[in-house]
Amino acid sequence: MRIDEYNFGRIVVDGKEYTEDLIILTDKIKANWWRKEGHLLLKEDIEDVIEEEKPEILIVGTGKYGYMKIADETREYAAEKGVEIIAERTDEACRIFNELSGMKRVVAALHLTC
Repeated sequence: MRIDEYNFGRIVVDGKEYTEDLIILTDKIKANWWRKEGHLLLKEDIEDVIEEEKPEILIVGTGKYGYMKIADETREYAAEKGVEIIAERTDEACRIFNELSGMKRVVAALHLTC
């Protein structure tokens, strides 16, 4: 998978446009991704992804302006599972995803707006 383009509220992955938050898995997209608490990433928001995909790295796009935060319990859970979290504003998260996805088992959870 490759991110072709990202702008506020819009992303293009492998030529397909999305306008809702999403998770890029190793071989598919989980579109219209909703979190229990909008601007806070909780363990239960990504638990199934980590269990099923077993990524080495979880890249979190925190929004165009970085408003989404990651709960401490989420960071602790990922660490227990051996998953490194890289959290950046979504434009930078997209760049990092493209850079690492060919070399490591990477999943990206991306907030597209604020």
